[in-house]
Amino acid sequence: MSAEGLPPLPGTADPAFRGTADRWNPEQLLLASLAQCHMLSYLALCALAGVVVTGYTDDAAGTMAEDGKGGGAFSEVVLRPRVEVASADDLERARALHGDAHEKCFIANSVNFPVHHEPVVTVRGA
Repeated sequence: MSAEGLPPLPGTADPAFRGTADRWNPEQLLLASLAQCHMLSYLALCALAGVVVTGYTDDAAGTMAEDGKGGGAFSEVVLRPRVEVASADDLERARALHGDAHEKCFIANSVNFPVHHEPVVTVRGA
């Protein structure tokens, strides 16, 4: 894949469909898009709310169902953000903002399957 002004992104099919494991496949890109959209929406809301985020990772996973005709579809995605905040005073607000971020995520609002969230929020150094 390529787009003007961006580095090329070599792609492949999933290894289950004769692709290679050393390149991004469309299924991974969809998961990454959902995870990144949620993260960016979440971080923006945290910044507006004064919640200082000191760490963020996600372990997104998707469930796909094959249709028996060589195709299929995602049936759900689960995002598992692990967020670290600077202050214990922000824990509850930081947890609640995941719901707001989901509502604002353009990608999650564009797919026809559920996107679930299992966030864990901790305090830095705790």
